[in-house]
Amino acid sequence: MKLYYSTTSPFVRKVNILAIEVGLDKQIEWVTTNPWQAEDNLTAENPLSKIPTLITDNGKVIYDSRVICEYLDSLHGGNKMIPAEGEARWQVLRLQALADGILEAGILRFLERKRSVEQQSEDFDNMQKYSVARGLNYLESTVSDWGSNLDLGVLSVACTLGWLDFRFADDNWRANRSKLTDWYESFSKRPSMINTVPTEPT
Repeated sequence: MKLYYSTTSPFVRKVNILAIEVGLDKQIEWVTTNPWQAEDNLTAENPLSKIPTLITDNGKVIYDSRVICEYLDSLHGGNKMIPAEGEARWQVLRLQALADGILEAGILRFLERKRSVEQQSEDFDNMQKYSVARGLNYLESTVSDWGSNLDLGVLSVACTLGWLDFRFADDNWRANRSKLTDWYESFSKRPSMINTVPTEPT
């Protein structure tokens, strides 16, 4: 398998962590790419020029991170990161959707800050900031319900919080969220988390 990736993408990190946790990371060829430059090798596989994009061993192209994670989860015989059915499945997918939504709002804020000062909208930034805060508050209120299972939902939350540390450290998402902070500090000790900390490309 081949995966187009960037070291700064939280969605790539989610795929990477899942691959490590289920023992598939060594079966993946990691191809560094810059989706913002619409590199030819990426756009030939994914017309949206987005990462992560996975090329399977039989040449099929899979994107986005949620679909790639589900595909990888189908390839191993261990404990599944996405339950096959029942309420447990919907809980995991719902938690992933919330974590991804927080990320998407944060990324919009990050991109807004890249615009010239004259073009930036304070109202737009505040709207995304409040979405992030509401999402984090919900995570704080429900973290005790997650249990100790390792699944795609909690992986998604961990990647989201790690990205907020990476891009918005000054916002201090930990303030008044002691339960979520304690959970994240414990989860961050996993080797898969330590080995995938986001970094700027060299």
